[in-house]
Parts: sequence; C-alpha cells; structure tokens
Amino acid sequence: MTIKLYDIAHSRAGDKGNTLTLSLIPYNADDYELLKMQVTAEVVKQHLSAIVAGEITRYELPNLPALQFVCQQALTGGVTTSLTMDTHGKSLSYALLEMQLTV
Repeated sequence: MTIKLYDIAHSRAGDKGNTLTLSLIPYNADDYELLKMQVTAEVVKQHLSAIVAGEITRYELPNLPALQFVCQQALTGGVTTSLTMDTHGKSLSYALLEMQLTV
C-alpha cells in the first residue's frame, strides 16, 4: 500500500541565501523509523529534482524525532535575486509532503 508523506508527517521550511532547509516531523513518533528508512537524501533529491539543483544532506534528530534536509542551490539564486513567486521556498515543504511511501 502507498501513502503520501503528509498522511504521517508535517514539514517546515527555512532559507538562507540559495539554501533551503526542510524539516520532516512525524505526527506519531513510532513512524520515525519508517521515515529514516524511506526518506533518504537520495530519494528527496530525486523527488525535488525539478527544483533543487545542488546536493541534499539529511540530518537525523532522533530526540525530537525529526529529519532535516539541507538543499543547496534550491531557490534560483536566493531571496534577493530570484524572480520566482516563492523566493523563500515555503511551498517546497508541501512539495516534499507529496512524496509517496510504501507501507
């Protein structure tokens, strides 16, 4: 069975220059292991390939529990130079939550 990531987690976004950070926090702490296994940096890179041009690094925060993804070259130059509608990349947290998982 497949589910969307938003069925079991929520996300927040932040930015600095041309770098986007996405947090991924499960609603239920028991789902943290599933997120760790399936939502890898490589999978996120493929899922956001049309948007993120640079590398993606994943950080595990087991005490929260949460994952954080740091996405390089993700904001078409950054807030002060980009001409895109969402220069801060806030909508990219919703793009991440559209990812499908197999459970």
